[in-house]
Amino acid sequence: MDGSQTTNDSSAGPERKDSGGGAQGASGRSLRLVVPSTERLPDPVPSAQMTLVEQLTEWARMRIDERVFRAGMRMPSIRQLAQEKGISRFTVVEAYERLVALGYLESRRGSGFYVRERTGQTAAAPVSPAGVAARNIDVTWLLRSMFHTAETHKAPGLGFLPNEWLDGELIASALRGLGRQPGNHFLASGTPQGFLPLRQQLRTRLEELEIGATPDQIVLTSGITQALDLIARLYLHPGDAVLVGDPAWFVMFGRFAAQGAQVIGVPYTAEGPDLEALERIVQARRPKLFVINSVLHNPTGTSLSAAKAFQLLRLAEQYDFLIVEDDIYCDLCPPGHAATRLASLDQLRRVIYLGSFSKTLAANLRVGFIAAHPELASTLTDSKLLAGLATPEINERVLYKVLTEGHYRKHVERVRTRLDRARDETRQSLDRLGLRLFPGQHAGMYLWADSGRDTNAIATAGHEEGYLFAPGSLFSPSQMPSGWMRFNVASSGDPDMLAFLARQLDRL
Repeated sequence: MDGSQTTNDSSAGPERKDSGGGAQGASGRSLRLVVPSTERLPDPVPSAQMTLVEQLTEWARMRIDERVFRAGMRMPSIRQLAQEKGISRFTVVEAYERLVALGYLESRRGSGFYVRERTGQTAAAPVSPAGVAARNIDVTWLLRSMFHTAETHKAPGLGFLPNEWLDGELIASALRGLGRQPGNHFLASGTPQGFLPLRQQLRTRLEELEIGATPDQIVLTSGITQALDLIARLYLHPGDAVLVGDPAWFVMFGRFAAQGAQVIGVPYTAEGPDLEALERIVQARRPKLFVINSVLHNPTGTSLSAAKAFQLLRLAEQYDFLIVEDDIYCDLCPPGHAATRLASLDQLRRVIYLGSFSKTLAANLRVGFIAAHPELASTLTDSKLLAGLATPEINERVLYKVLTEGHYRKHVERVRTRLDRARDETRQSLDRLGLRLFPGQHAGMYLWADSGRDTNAIATAGHEEGYLFAPGSLFSPSQMPSGWMRFNVASSGDPDMLAFLARQLDRL
């Protein structure tokens, strides 16, 4: 909602108070409760039945509930909001006071109004290495926006490739092939470890990465998220420390925190984690796990150097922690790109390797896998049975046909070529806007750029216009305001989006 979305009729005369305590024009002026159409979220109360104060209160309440405005954030000043919405300061003051009474805001004398942290609003907070409680983990608003956003050209913060970049015919052809098989093939509940022919095919793919694993060492899962969930359930107890990159993939922060673990960020460099900082944290906290994207790290797009990989494995051995290597972007890594996989060096002794095809085939396919040493693979299979029995074998059969019918490799080659072109274009666009890119060799889907401004404010303003941005605070366990922002190069070329971003950067 912005000033253009209110009715500004000079003939309506001055505002007057109505019986509801709000301000309403004589013409029945309405401050429309506009939610971007891509979200498909209806207004809870028709705006025609609400006073301006009620409309503004509802507008703010919805955005706090959806965590567009998050706990601890300062609300727009009374003057700023009044100017943006084309309403009186009195209306803003009364709406803010109602939100204070409802428990959504708190007033800080001389400073303004801030979003109040409410009980049960977020998952448990992590603890920093110094033992000071960090801000609460809060990732649900971006996840909701990802699922509600239909226009990918307005979603530079998207975590997937646009549909038009993928090949739906690969999936359709596999489904047609399955449809010609006897129906009784699809009636059983599946096997605990997953469809055996697919696990055999994955063994061949791992051999190409110089990772040795028998089919019995591979457990199929419903994507990387279930794989991490099974590992967390097995290894983490309340109070245990788990290390992640800072920045890193934000969804796992909330998952580990929900398990009661203390999520601790390790600063990241162009070649991987800062190992000096890592060793200090390990000495102080004795973590159970360290989770890392060694190849095409999310969000920086960089990859682990061989020297860093060897040193990281040495620290894991010395201080007795396991490494979870999330290689979800494996097939997006160009041939010849300098990248070292920990599992190829360690051969699954201290490294648990994760893979998935959601980025290159379809997010909805939901087939991932864990490769681990034999005893651990057996234990994870038992945990999988307890958590949800078997994974859907139909999805696994679809993936098996896609991987074995001979067209998948050509598909990912086309995607990589297209990503290279889009990455160059996005880099040039961000340079023109004055953003500074994270150093290092970049490949894959993402660029990580520093705006020098609080990107929470940019994401909030973008939400109002139907844009999905991924602010840097989401990628840090501390959740502190950040000038960094992740850009999906496949969905960051829209001129209108770039013009909007330029305006926001000039304002802040």
